[in-house]
Amino acid sequence: MNNTIVWTIAGSDCTGGAGIQADIKTLHNLGVKACTVITAVTAQNSSGVLEINSVSAEVLSSQLNALSAELPASVIKIGLLTNVQQVEQIAERLTFYKGNWPQAPIVVYDPVAIASCGDHLTEEDILVAIKTKLLPLVDVLTPNNNELQKLSGVYAFSWQCLARAGQVLLDLGVGSVAIKGGHIDIAAGYCVDYCTDGEHNYWLASKRINHSNNHGTGCTYASAVSACLAQGFLLRDAVSIAKAYINQGLSHQSLIKKARQKIENGAVWQGGWPVQAKYFPKVLVAHSTMANALDWQLGDNICSTYTFAKNFPSTACQSLGLYPVVDSVEWVKRLLAAGVKTLQYREKQLTGEPLSQAIEQVVLLGKQYNARVFINDYWQLAIKFDAYGIHLGQEDLLKADLAKIKSVGLRLGISTHGYYEFLQAQEYQPSYIAVGAIFPTKTKDMSNQIQGTATLARLVKLNTETPIVAIGGITLNNATEVLNTGVGSIAVVTAITESKSPESVIESFEQIFECC
Repeated sequence: MNNTIVWTIAGSDCTGGAGIQADIKTLHNLGVKACTVITAVTAQNSSGVLEINSVSAEVLSSQLNALSAELPASVIKIGLLTNVQQVEQIAERLTFYKGNWPQAPIVVYDPVAIASCGDHLTEEDILVAIKTKLLPLVDVLTPNNNELQKLSGVYAFSWQCLARAGQVLLDLGVGSVAIKGGHIDIAAGYCVDYCTDGEHNYWLASKRINHSNNHGTGCTYASAVSACLAQGFLLRDAVSIAKAYINQGLSHQSLIKKARQKIENGAVWQGGWPVQAKYFPKVLVAHSTMANALDWQLGDNICSTYTFAKNFPSTACQSLGLYPVVDSVEWVKRLLAAGVKTLQYREKQLTGEPLSQAIEQVVLLGKQYNARVFINDYWQLAIKFDAYGIHLGQEDLLKADLAKIKSVGLRLGISTHGYYEFLQAQEYQPSYIAVGAIFPTKTKDMSNQIQGTATLARLVKLNTETPIVAIGGITLNNATEVLNTGVGSIAVVTAITESKSPESVIESFEQIFECC
């Protein structure tokens, strides 16, 4: 199965700004193959929806049959369904696809029960069928405020309301919910999106872009999410990229309107992959500057030791170079003696006093060789022995006293896996950000979070101020490809520790750095 095929089941918009037309442009421009199933032909323009011509059950069925015979999809995006019969027909097909295809398709549903302009696009009694027949088959639901209220019965006037509405929809059988904040006025001047799967909660905040060229934002957003999911991105990354895509499209149309002074009630622009930092949302982090400004206090899994801090000490260089990660004092000493200047001590076996003694020795070795030695996880011991820096994973951030780490002058490195965690890490303004896994690794199973060099190159462009470290499966054979992304440092583990001659491998890596 071609995992980059996306079906869009939706209505045709003769203006080209929404519906099937917006879906095709979005999916194509974000790098996937778009296949279409048209549910209705609409007559509409900036004044509203003038007419809806639903296709027959036979016509709908023939389109589905043609596609399923040759082009089964990894993601099926659903937009306008005009009547109960269509809802039931699509639900029946989805049940079959999920149960019989080798790879069950991901279903993304943009519930166009009411258009953004308020025009009714469906029969009044369709909601019952949607709730009972379709929603239990949906993996990602992308409602706006009007659709959210219709489906959940919850009026969104607070952050807690959004969380409650999301849970109501999950209870209806939806796999996850990505609530679009464009029509939700909780935070003045900001648009906040909320995504949840019941276990994880993601909050994304962007400055509101107010102008009338916003036709098709719902279709475009859901299609962008679909395109990302089809390319293997996790949901948290898909909604982050989709939000940036919408911000990019709205900003582009705003510039056109200023230039021409004529366009009113136009469509959002469906451009290429968003690569500029200004389009990407901020991740709301507990007690961060942005969270406090928006009076948001819903951080997950925060421990009693957690304190927020940002703007950690600099490493004094943009490129950290070769960055080995090792698990013993012996390896630390050997690599520092070989000339390594950046290194991480990741201890997974020792505990108690032996652990304390090992970290003390590592810190002393780092000072002896005037090297940047980071301690993984054990921030209390790093503080105790005056280490150069500490490296923390995403979950460890929520357990650490970041304010204390910063106050004693420790540098902070943060692990990230994809767009969302990269954006989240930026809220702390750490000393460096690690991105991985670039390739499959031997040290841990990262099969669902392989970033690849294309994503790495895009992430490097999103933050040119903080040193970026690439990690995961990097060897002498692929190091040049990694460095060509513009990243200034590569972290390696087995490429050195499993080598018969670590010193010669270090020398070879250094030569690659010089050439790149």
